[in-house]
Amino acid sequence: MSDFLSGLNLLADPAVVFALFIGSIGGVVIGAIPGVGAAVAIAILLPATFALEPLVGLTMLLGIYGSSMYGGSLPAILINTPGTAVNALTTYDGHPMTRRGEALRALGLAYGASFVGGILSIAALILLSPVLAKVAPLFGSREIFLAALLGIVLVVIAHRGQTLVAGSLAAFGILINTIGLEPVRYTQRFTFGQDWLSSGVDLIVVVLGLFALSQAFVLLTDPERAPITQRVQGNMFTAMLGVFRHKRVAGAGSFFGVLMGMIPGVGEFTAQFLTYTYAQKTSKDPDAFGNGSPEGLVASESANNAVPAAAMIPLLALGIPGEALTAMMLSVFYVHNVVPGPGLFQNSMDFVYALYIAMILLNVIVVVFMLFASNWLIRIIRVPTRFLGVMILTLSFVGVYSLRNSVIDCALAAGFGIIGLVLKRMNLPVVPIVLGMVLGGIMEVKLRAAMARVKTPLDFVDRPIAALLAIAIVLLIVGHVWGLFREKRRAVPENEHDHDIHDSQTR
Repeated sequence: MSDFLSGLNLLADPAVVFALFIGSIGGVVIGAIPGVGAAVAIAILLPATFALEPLVGLTMLLGIYGSSMYGGSLPAILINTPGTAVNALTTYDGHPMTRRGEALRALGLAYGASFVGGILSIAALILLSPVLAKVAPLFGSREIFLAALLGIVLVVIAHRGQTLVAGSLAAFGILINTIGLEPVRYTQRFTFGQDWLSSGVDLIVVVLGLFALSQAFVLLTDPERAPITQRVQGNMFTAMLGVFRHKRVAGAGSFFGVLMGMIPGVGEFTAQFLTYTYAQKTSKDPDAFGNGSPEGLVASESANNAVPAAAMIPLLALGIPGEALTAMMLSVFYVHNVVPGPGLFQNSMDFVYALYIAMILLNVIVVVFMLFASNWLIRIIRVPTRFLGVMILTLSFVGVYSLRNSVIDCALAAGFGIIGLVLKRMNLPVVPIVLGMVLGGIMEVKLRAAMARVKTPLDFVDRPIAALLAIAIVLLIVGHVWGLFREKRRAVPENEHDHDIHDSQTR
């Protein structure tokens, strides 16, 4: 209880309150603008948060992360264009409801489901905090190395159909992290005699390039768009209460969101897919899914909004980010010498509680804001995309230059922006590069520390948690390879059958 009260006291700081409001409302606005999204906004704001207190900076970033999905549902439902990538599934049932004249009901269900998913996931985290505090000290260098390796494996496996590409991009991220002076003997690695590479490639430069600058290039090179939307009439609060007619689906979405958020490399899309599949299979009207089903809309929005809070579990307990946005937040911890991991739960539980309470408050602030501001936000959707592209480009270069007052950093960011643009045009994932950089750095440090106590390979897995993590890594790789092998075997008879049909038709 004392830690909880201390957490409330930390939140009473006017700077934290201001950051909470700015992050919550700003996240909704950013999410409502198609083509921007939380990743771009957080990447641009990262350099500015380094000058703030850690709780102030993290509260602002969490506000944007958690609230952007609320805003992203608005264009997804009204104009069939998701504001953020994770709102793509919302278009399946949200926009058909709008075409039927049920825009108010669709928006109310989306906001209500997002609120239920967010609150239930945070409640689960608060209940799990004492468990985390007991388990976290059992993680030594070996366990954290294996957990980071497990994260890399999960990130690669999660990109089905693009496994080799995701693995290559993760390896590229690990390679980028090794550039510069290595941390023990200070020998140069991959600098090729260039002094400007001695300090390495900054994570924020890469993040701003891959996410913000690449998106600016996309907006500037695509045709100009300024969508036309109609006002929404009616009582939004009553529409939000409609989510309680679908309690079972909202509860399932929250459960899958928490579960998938806790697993590094999985995230919102898997949680949405599992919830949507469950809702469709247990629905009395499964044929309505994809054609304006309220249950499908609730499944999508409750699952995606339950993930952000749960994604903080591996970050806070082990210092291991589960996806790109928590990887960005990890840099805020490091700048302020706040080390996430077992020590955070042992020594700074009030800080952890302050973050949890901030998450609850941001959901409340956003819902109150959405009750009155939906029609105002519709105007935001109409912002021309080329104007957005110029704004993102300008803010990104300002942010990069402010890091170290370096033109070289700006050039590097532009280079990664072009890489990000190419990857987006080819529909290839960007996230493995960032997670490769972050998790690769963790793996290197922890492996060096662990090897001092390891005499034989079996010593590395001679503790229960290390052994469980090692077994999980092996089973995941074997299971994935076996799955690919089975798919290939199934594909061969089908191809032979098609070939036989073709031959018979030819004859």
